[in-house]
Amino acid sequence: MYQLTLNDSNQVRVSYKNHVINYGLDGSLPNPLEATYAALAGCAGVYSRKACKALEISADGIEINCKPVVRNGNTFVPTRFVTEVQFPERFTAVQRERILEEINNCAVKRLIHEGAQIEFITTEADYV
Repeated sequence: MYQLTLNDSNQVRVSYKNHVINYGLDGSLPNPLEATYAALAGCAGVYSRKACKALEISADGIEINCKPVVRNGNTFVPTRFVTEVQFPERFTAVQRERILEEINNCAVKRLIHEGAQIEFITTEADYV
């Protein structure tokens, strides 16, 4: 379960298992939307590493740059999310293709793109 308790600071701290994720309300830290973009970039990295492991090659030197392209007049809704991957010269065309395919299988990307028919429910907790 993800949990947080609000206070009047400019940060929101979300706890999950043994982890804490901090968000900023004033630009001092990423906001949740920026964290979603970071999750997409991180997912590209995870899937690249998985592909390299399956290919039995080192991922060392792969560079991944991600950029949301937003709608005119609405900076909160991207029209595209561009992931550019730069490979070291030692990667063959087959290896590059396999890694790019794996990046396209990123679970975060698929969740956002295809949706999961998630039902969002917001309720008031029962007091004990």
